[in-house]
Amino acid sequence: MFHVIDLGPDGKIVTSEGPERAGPPPAGTVRWIDLVEPDPASLEHLRARFDLHPLAIEDCGTFGLQSKISDYDRYLFVVIHSFTADPADPLEIQVHEIHAFVSESYIITVHDNPLPSHQAVWAKAAGDKATLERGPSWILYRHIDAMVAATEPLVLRIRDELDDLEWTAIEQTGYAGALDLQKVFRIKRTSVAMRRVMRPLRDTIGILHRRNDPRISPRALLHLRDVSDHVARLADMIEETREVSVGVVANHQAFTAQKVNEIIRGLTIFSAIFLPLSFIVGFFGQNFDQLPFDSTIWLVLMLAALVLVPAGLMEWFRRNGWL
Repeated sequence: MFHVIDLGPDGKIVTSEGPERAGPPPAGTVRWIDLVEPDPASLEHLRARFDLHPLAIEDCGTFGLQSKISDYDRYLFVVIHSFTADPADPLEIQVHEIHAFVSESYIITVHDNPLPSHQAVWAKAAGDKATLERGPSWILYRHIDAMVAATEPLVLRIRDELDDLEWTAIEQTGYAGALDLQKVFRIKRTSVAMRRVMRPLRDTIGILHRRNDPRISPRALLHLRDVSDHVARLADMIEETREVSVGVVANHQAFTAQKVNEIIRGLTIFSAIFLPLSFIVGFFGQNFDQLPFDSTIWLVLMLAALVLVPAGLMEWFRRNGWL
Protein backbone atom coordinates (compact mmCIF):
# COMPACT_ATOMS: atom_id res chain seq x y z
CA MET A 1 0.00 0.00 0.00
CA PHE A 2 1.37 3.38 -1.03
CA HIS A 3 1.01 6.41 1.26
CA VAL A 4 2.16 9.81 -0.01
CA ILE A 5 2.75 13.19 1.65
CA ASP A 6 3.48 16.25 -0.50
CA LEU A 7 4.61 19.69 0.56
CA GLY A 8 4.03 22.00 -2.38
CA PRO A 9 5.59 25.39 -3.19
CA ASP A 10 2.55 27.06 -1.63
CA GLY A 11 3.38 25.46 1.76
CA LYS A 12 0.31 23.20 1.81
CA ILE A 13 0.52 19.54 2.85
CA VAL A 14 -1.39 17.04 0.73
CA THR A 15 -1.73 13.36 1.72
CA SER A 16 -2.97 10.58 -0.50
CA GLU A 17 -2.95 6.80 -0.93
CA GLY A 18 -2.45 4.58 -3.92
CA PRO A 19 0.13 4.38 -6.72
CA GLU A 20 -1.14 7.41 -8.67
CA ARG A 21 1.11 9.93 -6.86
CA ALA A 22 3.91 7.45 -6.21
CA GLY A 23 6.24 9.08 -8.71
CA PRO A 24 8.81 11.89 -8.96
CA PRO A 25 7.48 15.11 -7.41
CA PRO A 26 6.89 18.32 -9.42
CA ALA A 27 9.45 21.09 -9.19
CA GLY A 28 9.47 22.80 -5.80
CA THR A 29 7.60 19.92 -4.09
CA VAL A 30 9.02 17.68 -1.38
CA ARG A 31 7.48 14.21 -1.49
CA TRP A 32 7.51 11.33 0.96
CA ILE A 33 6.32 7.98 -0.37
CA ASP A 34 5.81 5.16 2.11
CA LEU A 35 5.30 1.59 0.92
CA VAL A 36 4.11 -0.99 3.46
CA GLU A 37 4.27 -4.72 2.76
CA PRO A 38 5.81 -4.39 -0.70
CA ASP A 39 4.93 -6.82 -3.47
CA PRO A 40 6.71 -7.29 -6.80
CA ALA A 41 4.17 -5.13 -8.64
CA SER A 42 4.65 -2.19 -6.22
CA LEU A 43 8.42 -2.43 -6.39
CA GLU A 44 8.30 -2.57 -10.18
CA HIS A 45 6.09 0.54 -10.15
CA LEU A 46 8.74 2.40 -8.10
CA ARG A 47 11.55 1.16 -10.33
CA ALA A 48 9.80 2.32 -13.47
CA ARG A 49 8.67 5.71 -12.16
CA PHE A 50 11.96 6.67 -10.46
CA ASP A 51 14.36 4.66 -12.64
CA LEU A 52 15.73 2.94 -9.55
CA HIS A 53 18.62 0.53 -9.84
CA PRO A 54 17.58 -3.16 -10.05
CA LEU A 55 19.97 -4.08 -7.24
CA ALA A 56 18.28 -1.59 -4.90
CA ILE A 57 14.85 -2.90 -5.90
CA GLU A 58 16.05 -6.45 -5.27
CA ASP A 59 17.21 -5.41 -1.78
CA CYS A 60 13.82 -3.83 -1.11
CA GLY A 61 12.15 -7.16 -1.75
CA THR A 62 14.46 -8.92 0.70
CA PHE A 63 14.19 -8.28 4.43
CA GLY A 64 16.91 -9.51 6.77
CA LEU A 65 19.71 -7.36 5.38
CA GLN A 66 22.36 -5.66 7.49
CA SER A 67 22.21 -1.91 7.93
CA LYS A 68 24.05 -0.27 5.06
CA ILE A 69 24.27 2.75 2.78
CA SER A 70 24.72 2.65 -1.00
CA ASP A 71 25.25 5.59 -3.33
CA TYR A 72 23.42 5.42 -6.68
CA ASP A 73 24.39 8.95 -7.84
CA ARG A 74 20.86 10.40 -8.00
CA TYR A 75 19.86 9.01 -4.60
CA LEU A 76 21.14 7.20 -1.52
CA PHE A 77 19.82 3.78 -0.57
CA VAL A 78 19.86 3.27 3.19
CA VAL A 79 18.87 0.25 5.31
CA ILE A 80 18.21 0.91 9.01
CA HIS A 81 16.84 -1.21 11.85
CA SER A 82 14.93 -0.91 15.07
CA PHE A 83 13.46 -3.17 17.76
CA THR A 84 10.16 -3.64 19.53
CA ALA A 85 9.39 -5.94 22.45
CA ASP A 86 6.38 -7.97 23.44
CA PRO A 87 4.66 -6.01 26.28
CA ALA A 88 4.18 -9.25 28.22
CA ASP A 89 7.74 -10.48 27.69
CA PRO A 90 10.56 -7.93 27.32
CA LEU A 91 12.93 -10.65 26.14
CA GLU A 92 10.86 -11.34 23.03
CA ILE A 93 12.46 -8.84 20.66
CA GLN A 94 11.31 -8.24 17.09
CA VAL A 95 13.65 -6.66 14.56
CA HIS A 96 12.18 -4.06 12.19
CA GLU A 97 13.87 -3.06 8.96
CA ILE A 98 13.26 0.04 6.84
CA HIS A 99 14.69 0.65 3.38
CA ALA A 100 14.92 4.28 2.29
CA PHE A 101 15.70 6.04 -0.98
CA VAL A 102 16.85 9.60 -0.24
CA SER A 103 17.13 12.28 -2.90
CA GLU A 104 17.13 16.07 -2.77
CA SER A 105 13.39 16.30 -3.47
CA TYR A 106 11.92 13.00 -2.29
CA ILE A 107 12.28 10.13 0.14
CA ILE A 108 10.85 6.65 -0.33
CA THR A 109 10.53 4.33 2.67
CA VAL A 110 9.77 0.62 2.30
CA HIS A 111 9.03 -1.73 5.19
CA ASP A 112 7.19 -4.99 5.72
CA ASN A 113 5.19 -4.21 8.88
CA PRO A 114 3.93 -1.22 10.87
CA LEU A 115 6.43 0.34 13.26
CA PRO A 116 5.37 2.72 16.06
CA SER A 117 8.38 5.02 15.65
CA HIS A 118 7.76 5.27 11.90
CA GLN A 119 4.09 6.04 12.42
CA ALA A 120 5.01 8.80 14.88
CA VAL A 121 7.32 10.45 12.34
CA TRP A 122 4.67 10.10 9.62
CA ALA A 123 2.02 11.73 11.82
CA LYS A 124 4.44 14.55 12.66
CA ALA A 125 5.19 15.19 8.98
CA ALA A 126 1.50 15.09 8.03
CA GLY A 127 0.63 17.69 10.66
CA ASP A 128 3.68 19.96 10.64
CA LYS A 129 5.14 21.25 7.39
CA ALA A 130 8.43 22.13 9.10
CA THR A 131 9.43 18.45 8.92
CA LEU A 132 9.13 18.36 5.13
CA GLU A 133 10.51 21.88 4.69
CA ARG A 134 13.83 20.71 6.08
CA GLY A 135 14.12 18.17 3.28
CA PRO A 136 14.11 14.39 2.79
CA SER A 137 17.37 13.97 4.70
CA TRP A 138 15.70 15.48 7.77
CA ILE A 139 12.93 12.87 7.52
CA LEU A 140 15.61 10.18 7.35
CA TYR A 141 17.23 11.63 10.48
CA ARG A 142 13.89 11.73 12.29
CA HIS A 143 13.35 8.08 11.41
CA ILE A 144 16.73 7.00 12.69
CA ASP A 145 16.41 9.10 15.84
CA ALA A 146 12.94 7.74 16.64
CA MET A 147 13.99 4.15 16.03
CA VAL A 148 17.10 4.49 18.19
CA ALA A 149 15.14 6.26 20.95
CA ALA A 150 12.63 3.38 20.96
CA THR A 151 15.47 0.86 21.30
CA GLU A 152 17.10 2.35 24.42
CA PRO A 153 14.29 1.42 26.89
CA LEU A 154 14.44 -2.18 25.64
CA VAL A 155 18.19 -2.37 26.26
CA LEU A 156 17.82 -0.84 29.72
CA ARG A 157 15.00 -3.23 30.61
CA ILE A 158 17.04 -6.26 29.57
CA ARG A 159 20.03 -5.01 31.56
CA ASP A 160 17.84 -4.47 34.64
CA GLU A 161 16.41 -7.99 34.27
CA LEU A 162 19.92 -9.39 34.25
CA ASP A 163 21.01 -7.29 37.26
CA ASP A 164 17.98 -8.49 39.24
CA LEU A 165 18.78 -12.11 38.46
CA GLU A 166 22.39 -11.69 39.51
CA TRP A 167 21.66 -9.93 42.80
CA THR A 168 18.81 -12.29 43.71
CA ALA A 169 21.01 -15.31 43.15
CA ILE A 170 23.95 -13.95 45.17
CA GLU A 171 22.39 -11.90 47.99
CA GLN A 172 19.23 -13.82 48.87
CA THR A 173 20.50 -17.39 48.60
CA GLY A 174 24.20 -16.90 49.30
CA TYR A 175 25.15 -18.80 46.17
CA ALA A 176 23.86 -19.13 42.62
CA GLY A 177 21.90 -22.34 43.17
CA ALA A 178 18.57 -20.57 42.68
CA LEU A 179 19.62 -18.79 39.48
CA ASP A 180 17.12 -18.98 36.63
CA LEU A 181 19.55 -20.20 33.99
CA GLN A 182 16.87 -20.39 31.33
CA LYS A 183 16.19 -16.68 31.69
CA VAL A 184 19.90 -15.84 31.67
CA PHE A 185 20.38 -17.79 28.45
CA ARG A 186 17.40 -15.98 26.91
CA ILE A 187 18.97 -12.63 27.85
CA LYS A 188 22.25 -13.75 26.31
CA ARG A 189 20.51 -14.87 23.12
CA THR A 190 18.58 -11.59 22.88
CA SER A 191 21.67 -9.45 23.47
CA VAL A 192 23.63 -11.38 20.84
CA ALA A 193 20.80 -10.91 18.32
CA MET A 194 20.62 -7.17 19.09
CA ARG A 195 24.39 -6.79 18.84
CA ARG A 196 24.29 -8.46 15.43
CA VAL A 197 21.97 -5.66 14.27
CA MET A 198 23.41 -2.70 16.18
CA ARG A 199 26.99 -3.03 15.01
CA PRO A 200 26.20 -2.53 11.28
CA LEU A 201 23.70 0.21 12.21
CA ARG A 202 26.41 2.05 14.14
CA ASP A 203 28.78 1.82 11.18
CA THR A 204 26.08 2.93 8.73
CA ILE A 205 25.12 6.04 10.69
CA GLY A 206 28.80 6.82 11.23
CA ILE A 207 29.41 6.75 7.48
CA LEU A 208 26.23 8.74 6.83
CA HIS A 209 27.07 11.67 9.11
CA ARG A 210 30.66 11.87 7.82
CA ARG A 211 29.62 12.13 4.17
CA ASN A 212 29.97 15.47 2.42
CA ASP A 213 26.81 14.83 0.43
CA PRO A 214 24.52 17.50 -1.04
CA ARG A 215 21.54 15.19 -0.48
CA ILE A 216 22.15 15.40 3.28
CA SER A 217 21.48 18.86 4.67
CA PRO A 218 23.96 20.43 7.14
CA ARG A 219 21.26 20.47 9.81
CA ALA A 220 20.60 16.75 9.31
CA LEU A 221 24.35 16.00 9.39
CA LEU A 222 24.70 17.76 12.73
CA HIS A 223 21.86 15.77 14.28
CA LEU A 224 23.01 12.51 12.70
CA ARG A 225 26.33 12.97 14.50
CA ASP A 226 24.46 13.04 17.80
CA VAL A 227 22.45 9.94 16.83
CA SER A 228 25.69 8.19 15.90
CA ASP A 229 26.99 8.74 19.43
CA HIS A 230 23.68 7.45 20.82
CA VAL A 231 23.85 4.28 18.72
CA ALA A 232 27.48 3.69 19.73
CA ARG A 233 26.48 3.95 23.39
CA LEU A 234 23.62 1.49 22.89
CA ALA A 235 25.93 -0.92 21.08
CA ASP A 236 28.34 -0.77 24.03
CA MET A 237 25.48 -1.39 26.49
CA ILE A 238 24.33 -4.42 24.51
CA GLU A 239 27.89 -5.76 24.42
CA GLU A 240 28.21 -5.25 28.19
CA THR A 241 24.91 -7.07 28.74
CA ARG A 242 26.13 -10.02 26.71
CA GLU A 243 29.42 -10.12 28.63
CA VAL A 244 27.64 -9.89 31.98
CA SER A 245 25.28 -12.73 31.03
CA VAL A 246 28.29 -14.87 30.16
CA GLY A 247 29.88 -13.89 33.48
CA VAL A 248 26.70 -14.74 35.42
CA VAL A 249 26.66 -18.23 33.93
CA ALA A 250 30.36 -18.68 34.71
CA ASN A 251 29.84 -17.49 38.29
CA HIS A 252 26.89 -19.84 38.64
CA GLN A 253 29.05 -22.74 37.54
CA ALA A 254 31.82 -21.68 39.94
CA PHE A 255 29.40 -21.36 42.87
CA THR A 256 27.83 -24.71 42.05
CA ALA A 257 31.25 -26.38 41.86
CA GLN A 258 32.17 -24.78 45.20
CA LYS A 259 28.97 -26.09 46.79
CA VAL A 260 29.65 -29.56 45.43
CA ASN A 261 33.20 -29.41 46.79
CA GLU A 262 31.87 -28.46 50.23
CA ILE A 263 29.48 -31.39 50.17
CA ILE A 264 32.20 -33.79 49.05
CA ARG A 265 34.51 -32.47 51.77
CA GLY A 266 31.84 -33.11 54.40
CA LEU A 267 31.28 -36.63 53.16
CA THR A 268 35.05 -37.22 53.12
CA ILE A 269 35.38 -36.06 56.75
CA PHE A 270 32.42 -38.23 57.72
CA SER A 271 34.00 -41.26 56.03
CA ALA A 272 37.44 -40.54 57.56
CA ILE A 273 35.94 -40.44 61.05
CA PHE A 274 33.98 -43.67 60.75
CA LEU A 275 36.65 -45.64 58.90
CA PRO A 276 38.82 -46.32 62.01
CA LEU A 277 35.70 -47.06 64.05
CA SER A 278 34.71 -49.70 61.53
CA PHE A 279 38.21 -51.18 61.78
CA ILE A 280 38.15 -51.32 65.59
CA VAL A 281 34.68 -52.84 65.82
CA GLY A 282 35.49 -55.27 63.01
CA PHE A 283 38.72 -56.35 64.66
CA PHE A 284 37.14 -57.10 68.01
CA GLY A 285 34.20 -58.73 66.30
CA GLN A 286 36.31 -61.53 64.79
CA ASN A 287 35.26 -65.06 65.73
CA PHE A 288 38.56 -66.42 67.11
CA ASP A 289 38.89 -68.14 70.49
CA GLN A 290 42.21 -66.48 71.38
CA LEU A 291 40.81 -62.94 71.36
CA PRO A 292 40.27 -61.65 74.92
CA PHE A 293 36.52 -61.23 74.75
CA ASP A 294 36.24 -61.75 78.51
CA SER A 295 38.89 -59.14 79.35
CA THR A 296 37.56 -56.00 81.02
CA ILE A 297 40.72 -54.06 80.15
CA TRP A 298 40.41 -54.70 76.43
CA LEU A 299 36.76 -53.80 76.57
CA VAL A 300 37.55 -50.47 78.21
CA LEU A 301 40.35 -49.82 75.72
CA MET A 302 38.05 -50.56 72.79
CA LEU A 303 35.30 -48.28 74.12
CA ALA A 304 37.86 -45.54 74.81
CA ALA A 305 39.20 -45.87 71.27
CA LEU A 306 35.68 -45.53 69.91
CA VAL A 307 35.50 -42.13 71.63
CA LEU A 308 39.08 -40.84 71.42
CA VAL A 309 39.81 -41.68 67.79
CA PRO A 310 36.83 -39.72 66.38
CA ALA A 311 37.53 -36.87 68.80
CA GLY A 312 41.17 -36.75 67.75
CA LEU A 313 40.30 -36.81 64.08
CA MET A 314 37.76 -34.00 64.48
CA GLU A 315 40.30 -31.88 66.33
CA TRP A 316 42.89 -32.55 63.63
CA PHE A 317 40.41 -31.56 60.89
CA ARG A 318 39.51 -28.42 62.84
CA ARG A 319 43.13 -27.31 63.20
CA ASN A 320 43.70 -27.80 59.48
CA GLY A 321 40.65 -25.71 58.59
CA TRP A 322 38.47 -28.52 57.29
CA LEU A 323 35.76 -27.92 59.87
